Amino acid sequence: MIEISNIALPLGTLDGTPEAEKRLVRSQVLKRCHLKGTDLAAFELRRRSIDARKKTDVHLTFTVRISLAGGYEQERAVMRHLARHHQDRNCRLVDEAPHRFPTRAPSPLEERPVVVGAGCAGLFCALSLAEAGLEPLLIERGDTADRRTRKVEHFYQTGELDPESNIQFGLGGAGTFSDGKLQTGTKSPAHRLTLETFVAAGAPERILWDAKPHVGSDILPAVVTNILRRIEEAGGSALFRTRLTDIEFAQDGSVQGIQVVRTDGEGAHEEHISCRHLILACGHSARDVFELLQRHDVALERKTFAMGVRIEHLQADIDRAQYGASAGHPALGAAPYKLVSHLASGRSAFSFCMCPGGYVVSAASEQGGVCTNGMSLSDRAGTNANAGLLANVFPDDLPGDDPLAGIALQRSCEQKAFELGGGAFRAPAQLVGDFLAHESSSGPASVMPTYPRGVAWGTIEPCLPAYITDTLRAAIPQMGKRLKGFDTADAVLTGVETRSSSPVRVTREKDGESVSNPGLWPCGEGAGYAGGIMSAAADGVLCAEHLIREIRG
Repeated sequence: MIEISNIALPLGTLDGTPEAEKRLVRSQVLKRCHLKGTDLAAFELRRRSIDARKKTDVHLTFTVRISLAGGYEQERAVMRHLARHHQDRNCRLVDEAPHRFPTRAPSPLEERPVVVGAGCAGLFCALSLAEAGLEPLLIERGDTADRRTRKVEHFYQTGELDPESNIQFGLGGAGTFSDGKLQTGTKSPAHRLTLETFVAAGAPERILWDAKPHVGSDILPAVVTNILRRIEEAGGSALFRTRLTDIEFAQDGSVQGIQVVRTDGEGAHEEHISCRHLILACGHSARDVFELLQRHDVALERKTFAMGVRIEHLQADIDRAQYGASAGHPALGAAPYKLVSHLASGRSAFSFCMCPGGYVVSAASEQGGVCTNGMSLSDRAGTNANAGLLANVFPDDLPGDDPLAGIALQRSCEQKAFELGGGAFRAPAQLVGDFLAHESSSGPASVMPTYPRGVAWGTIEPCLPAYITDTLRAAIPQMGKRLKGFDTADAVLTGVETRSSSPVRVTREKDGESVSNPGLWPCGEGAGYAGGIMSAAADGVLCAEHLIREIRG
């Protein structure tokens, strides 16, 4: 197989359709390699990205892989031809074995492995275990995707929060309602497998080659439902509205079983589930689970996390800043950005979970606390762009030595935001110009906030520690130098964003098992080992592979 990279297409040749792009790229490949169409046995797009480094020459670049009808010898001949003509710099022979789910075998277990949490880590862990024939039981405190969607919409309309089924809890986890961005800074052989699994479950095929792939919060509920269906078809099963309330440990600390509370049409009732292998993929907002682990002396540690606000701009302004005169071309779509500012103080601020053409959402999971996040639909056609604007909280910033001190800080900030919003889950909001000038805001200017429960204009200052607001205030002008208009006075800050990552790590061995409790397998973002959909899914696959190796010896 030959991989060919740096294939450039100018915007003037494109009409914005994937079919036209693929046709033009294929034509360039045939020309570059001196091939006929009949020579191709396979043609696969591997990467599509936008090169906007020069605003006067915005274009698309592609990487493809081809297999030739003449097999390896013909591919080597093509490479020799390219080398003779000094055209092989962006071409290489590749022979990579694809990462696959574990092979199926009869289960040697008397008791099924239990996976707690149906976010991406839990789903992909359960899918790996099911494909291996281990018939996992997946438990989730929230609802199925369709019921969960209705609960979120009801909350937006009425302010009546279901603490068990919301943007944080339910099938698909927090990622289901935050755009489904699938880019990641981590490397894992399971990433391609994750993307292929999403596509097989109904995600658009373009995520296999987009440099910054996303699914969209309008499509994700159906995708995660189909992944669950695949788990069940492979022998796994799932219980919803089922909350973990206790873990039973033997004297040597090993897992013996769990206690859960199930809620159905007849009310809530307790159940005991025997298990010797418990995968904990509960997500970063399952604060009661971390408190449960602490009571049982499970090894926990603090970790760095981040807090801040959501910042909103007009998407048209971001498009012009990123693409210049090419803004609005159908092949480009809504422009994303990624910013970081390193300050002389030693602290940094950065954008997070940027949502082009998106909306700020209410991500609360506790009564009396406001928490924001962002999402986009698949078309990214919203008027505003939004992103988390965050600064790190380091372990040394927290008082004492309690490993759950970060959770206490998050909760305190969310409660202050609730108070400043005036109740009913309204959020405090402030214009960037007023924030930089240490002044209170009285209303919007050109950017209308999209937070669904409404905002209370004023100041965000009391919601966050001074080292966070000082860092953001110093960083915004610097970011404005890198992205024109980022520091515009009309941009809106909505508080607070506190759940970008877990402030706790459930300490584990290199093989994924808890350092203190045999049979307990911390997994995913909540356990402190991932930072988004892709890394969480990859950690779920990795955790399952470790567990399968242990079970099979």
